[in-house]
Amino acid sequence: MEKVWIVMPAYNEEKSIGPVLDALRAEGWSNVIVVNDGSKDKTAEVARKKGATVVTHQKNMGLGAALRTGLQKAREIGADCAVTFDSDGQHDPKAVKGMVKALQGADFVIGQRFYVNVPIHKRLGNFVLNFVTRMLGGILTDSQSGMRAFNRRALEKIQIKSNRYEVSSEIIIRARQAKLKIKEVPVPCFFTSYSKARGTTIASGVRISIDLVKMRLGRI
Repeated sequence: MEKVWIVMPAYNEEKSIGPVLDALRAEGWSNVIVVNDGSKDKTAEVARKKGATVVTHQKNMGLGAALRTGLQKAREIGADCAVTFDSDGQHDPKAVKGMVKALQGADFVIGQRFYVNVPIHKRLGNFVLNFVTRMLGGILTDSQSGMRAFNRRALEKIQIKSNRYEVSSEIIIRARQAKLKIKEVPVPCFFTSYSKARGTTIASGVRISIDLVKMRLGRI
């Protein structure tokens, strides 16, 4: 892969995004698109100072919208490969190389997270969404992982429609519908007190599941 771009959605990540970008660069990943999703802090300013390409939403539109914008930008730039990467510090930059390497035998790669000290409400929320993704997309996986790798074919085939957290399951469902070759690779995840306050809970898992069913029925 000659042109690898990292796509990072970010909302009010002023405190974490600088160290994350430094860590990525230390591993050799300097092509980074940060989608500043209507942040009210200095997320965009910090990202630019660290050398990232910054695309800004004037208002907060949600994770799905940020990923759609970032992946579209990667396509326009001419990326051979794009890797989505959370900006809150829970992903390991060292794992990116393995994700990209796995694309040699796949179109779309999911980083299957392994970590400890995960709150029970987040485990249950993820369980609900993994089950629904299995029912709608026919694949059992870590559906809510924010680390994913797309080759050029996947970038062109997967067209995101959702704006919020249901995007994580939607991407997998659309990859399956497009008959892309999907692979999983284990990746470490650092679940900090900061990241515990974000992401999927039981309530959000149920709400997202309802939206996914509506999407499958063509109502979204």
